[in-house]
Amino acid sequence: MQENRKLDADTNGTTAEEAEGSAYPEKTADEKKEQEKQAYQEYMKEITPKKNLALQMLKAFLTGGVICVIGQVILNYCQSLGMEKDIAGSWCSLLLILLSVLLTGFSIYQVIAAWGGAGALVPITGFANSVASPAIEYKAEGQVYGIGVKIFSIAGPVILYGVFTSGIMGFFYWIGKLLGWV
Repeated sequence: MQENRKLDADTNGTTAEEAEGSAYPEKTADEKKEQEKQAYQEYMKEITPKKNLALQMLKAFLTGGVICVIGQVILNYCQSLGMEKDIAGSWCSLLLILLSVLLTGFSIYQVIAAWGGAGALVPITGFANSVASPAIEYKAEGQVYGIGVKIFSIAGPVILYGVFTSGIMGFFYWIGKLLGWV
């Protein structure tokens, strides 16, 4: 073994192992982290599906448009039955919410939302879906700890800040009325 080391020695008198170690210095921890980060980013680029923005926008437009057309058909039908515009609008909202909850319950709305993106989430049907989905998902945990706790996990903040903002704006409106500004 000693003879092999002597035979592999370079001109400086170092062995092959020592020469190899000096040619490839050990990487620092920061360099290793940077290399891992770069490798991860390359991996993510490879596996991330490429999305066509124009196609996504078209799908969202069509999905939201179809939901609005359905709403308009309901509104026109209710008005043709002799309902006033406000009452017909309430029935339209009610029926769209009911339809959304039913489609969510049958796992159809998730397919529509996956295809149509934000087009399915922006109208009132998306809000109904955000209330119904957690209720369905957590029903196995029971009425109180499942449905009761989780039903507003997505829509709760929207309702909270909507009511809070309405209260604040109502207060400013009241002050404006008292001072004669409104």
